[in-house]
Formats: sequence, C-alpha cells, structure tokens
Amino acid sequence: MKIAMIDYGRGNLRSVERALEKAGATVARVEGPEGLMHAETVVLPGVGAFGDAVDGLKQRKLWEPLQDWVKADRPFLGICLGFQLLWEEGEEAKGVKGLGVLPGRVAKFSGKGLKIPLIGWSEVRPKDRAAEIFGVDDRYFYHVHSYRPESAPSEWLACETEYGGWFPSGVWKGRVAGFQFHPEKSQDTGISLLQRILGKIGAS
Repeated sequence: MKIAMIDYGRGNLRSVERALEKAGATVARVEGPEGLMHAETVVLPGVGAFGDAVDGLKQRKLWEPLQDWVKADRPFLGICLGFQLLWEEGEEAKGVKGLGVLPGRVAKFSGKGLKIPLIGWSEVRPKDRAAEIFGVDDRYFYHVHSYRPESAPSEWLACETEYGGWFPSGVWKGRVAGFQFHPEKSQDTGISLLQRILGKIGAS
C-alpha cells in the first residue's frame, strides 16, 4: 500500500513513518497538493494545536485538497490531532473550522481532580461494529492529549476511552478512520491496529 503522509511542518513524523512501514506500507511524505496525485491512502498525523495545524496545512495549500479527499470517502487515517481535525471545530482555536466530516467540536478535558493532559497507557473500549479492527487482547494504547471530541455519531464511533467520562477515541466509516491515541507509540498493539485499519480502509 502506498501511503501519502502529510507533512505540514509541525512535529517529528519519523515515529509514525516507521510504524506505517512496520505495518507493511510504503510511505512518502507529502508537503504540497501535488503529492496527493498518486497516493492510495492519506495519513494525517499531528501534534500541537488545532489552529496551528490548520494554518500549516493552508500555508502548504493542502487544506482544500484534504477536505475534498476525505469528503469523497477516499482512504484516510487521522492520528491524534489529525483525528481531531475531522470535526467541525476545536475549542482550542476559536473560530477555526476543522474538516467538518463529523458534527460537533473538540473540547478540553474537564473534571474535578483530572490531570491534564492525559498521558500514558489507557484502556480502549471497542464498539461491536468495529471489533474486527482490534485484536482479542488489544485494549491498551498510548494517549497524549488535552482535548477530545465531545461526541461522535454512532455509525462512525469505533472505540471509546474513559477519562473524566467516556469520549470517542476512534472513528471509522467506509474509507475514513481516525484515532485519538498514538498507534505508533503503542508497540506491537499499535502496529497490529494499523495493519488492520489500513487493510479495511484500502479495501472498502
């Protein structure tokens, strides 16, 4: 599988690249819209702030092509901030719109005594409709984030994580998927998940 991994100049992407390669993909970094022309699957990793990511994608003229790609249900995987950008808006950046594939917003964790950001291994609860993309014992994944989507439509929701209440930590519908946690930091469990989900969205 040929992966176009979006590089918008924010963060070190090497760990994601290595994980995708271990999952069996051939990875090419894409820094402009021309890089999408021959891609089979697009992966959007992300670290940092919601608004900063949107700005970086727009600066490299990738925002509109990315919107078109996802809304056309072409194979797409978002990781961490790349997952959050699927929603309409993020509380972190007032007035900045996301890709708008999913309704609602991404908001900061809140709750008495809750440490923010959430950092470390947390148990993920797969939904029945998405159980096939998780191994029998693959339940713990590495999370690092201060914001999370408030909700996700049932036909999209793939898994949830509990932290001050259950929140959507994975979505999947057709050829579009995303995870809040970091498969690339989740050792063999993360590689297995990448193999399964890339196979599903590439074959849908």
